[in-house]
Amino acid sequence: MNETRQSNRVKHVTMRSILPVLFLLSFLSILIACAIGSVDLTLTDFLNALTLHSGTENVGMTTSVIDLRLHRALSAFVTGATLSLAGVLMQALLRNPLADPYILGVSGGASVGALAALMLFAATWVVDAAAFGGALAISVLLYLLARRDLRGVMGAEGSAPLLLLTGVVLASGSGALVSLLLSIAPDSQVRGMVFWLIGDLSDTQFRWLPWVVLVGALAFSCRAARGMNVLALHAENAATLGIDVGSLRRRLFFCSALLTASAVSSAGSIGFVGLIVPHACRFALGPDHRLLLPAATLAGGTFLVLADTLARSVIAPQQLPVGVMTALIGVPVFLLQLHRLRRS
Repeated sequence: MNETRQSNRVKHVTMRSILPVLFLLSFLSILIACAIGSVDLTLTDFLNALTLHSGTENVGMTTSVIDLRLHRALSAFVTGATLSLAGVLMQALLRNPLADPYILGVSGGASVGALAALMLFAATWVVDAAAFGGALAISVLLYLLARRDLRGVMGAEGSAPLLLLTGVVLASGSGALVSLLLSIAPDSQVRGMVFWLIGDLSDTQFRWLPWVVLVGALAFSCRAARGMNVLALHAENAATLGIDVGSLRRRLFFCSALLTASAVSSAGSIGFVGLIVPHACRFALGPDHRLLLPAATLAGGTFLVLADTLARSVIAPQQLPVGVMTALIGVPVFLLQLHRLRRS
């Protein structure tokens, strides 16, 4: 009992020290994104624009530039945070630290919907709605086909083989439809469709709905953190320890699917954020979801803001898709994590 209380005290101290640092880093990453870009801003102009001071003649232009960058930075943050949180929930659902938000094919459904709308020259909001609808359609189909696993009937060591296999098959089918759409699309639309598939934040606009989804999902997941800890450590005996396994797994599935649909509909299929950030946070902070969930959310948002800043400034004025930058960063980082894990 004393050891348990001491462990809880240590965890509480860790949360009080780590989370404020991550929050400060998130704030600094957004400031960096506002200051860096293809248009050079002096420190004086930047500070005057932030304080709405009219002491220089370039403040009006600087304020406009910062507004554009701020909206993009906020969109990048909420997208990265959403993907990272979805990755943690998916890893808890499948009991696999190498799972990511796209493993069950939700992003494939979003891709089919978005590319179909792009091929028809639809407006931006129609593309977003089509992507969100495609993701939800795959989620519902996946639930209907694999609801046995989500009701708590698990395989060896508490895994979900039917759910994972069904998701992989649906992802393959969605990939075939994406290839078909790219092959029959007009040449004028192919470039935009490819950019969407890679993941791009150049045309994103600030919206409240992704923030509402993120905050609601984070609140739910934090309340379910203790149950997720029990499910991760004692999957086969979780029911005897007072956990409603079926209800928890269904809520984890729908919450992660909703998060993935929200992120993909906003910025396309940005890879590696939902894989390397949760895995790195778990490696650094431990498997306790009470700390892992908020920490991974803040770290994922910070990571994508910095990656997007690099994507639009490294070869300015030309901009790279942020999905390319996350892949270039994510592959070596993930290999390094695997190497350290193997050595330990």
